[in-house]
Order: sequence, then C-alpha cells, then structure tokens
Amino acid sequence: EVQVVESGGGLVQAGGSLRLSCVASGLTRDNYAIGWFRQAPGKEREGLSCRSISDGTTLYADSVKDRFTISNDNTKNTVVLQMNSLKPEDRAVYYCAADALLRGILRGPDHWGQGTQVTVSS
Repeated sequence: EVQVVESGGGLVQAGGSLRLSCVASGLTRDNYAIGWFRQAPGKEREGLSCRSISDGTTLYADSVKDRFTISNDNTKNTVVLQMNSLKPEDRAVYYCAADALLRGILRGPDHWGQGTQVTVSS
C-alpha cells in the first residue's frame, strides 16, 4: 500500500518561511515523482511544484517559482518544499502527491497525502 505523509504546516507571519516535508512509502519503484499542491478555501486545487526523483527534473508554477524550492533527501526518502517570503494569499491546505512518473503528477497523481494547513498572518 502506498502511503504519502506530509508534515510541517503551521502558522507564520507574512514574509516568513515554512518547510514542508513529504515521505512516500510503498511505491514499487525506487524512482518516482512527487508533486506539491495546495487548495485555498473556495478555490480549485493548484499545482505548485513537482520533481522526478530519478533524474531531478523539477517544475514550478509561476506563482511560486521565485519563493518556493523543492528538493529531495534520498537518504530519508523525503521531499521538501521550502517556502520563503510567504504571503497571506499562500494560506491553504498543502498536499503532497506521488506517482510513478513525472507526467503522472502533471496529469493527476495516483497517491495523495492527507494535507497540512498553512496559515500566513498579515
């Protein structure tokens, strides 16, 4: 069974930083892809960034590319989303998702985490 678990959400002041972590387990391949998404109240889910663990291909949404950084720690099977210069409009539930391939992340991942709340105060 594939499990995806996020952690690291919380409350931060505008201009501050948060670090979200994602651990995916149970995948049949050692190489896979991870994506970060968010959903704000009353809005559609938005893709933020994704990364192929096998070749390091990384993509960012324009809305976050200058502020968010995705990286992976292979020793810990962890993918991190470092979020800097946070704004009140970044408030949302943030989700991590896993798929066998990067294009699977872009088309709609197979496996989702439960989400973690990020709140940014002004």
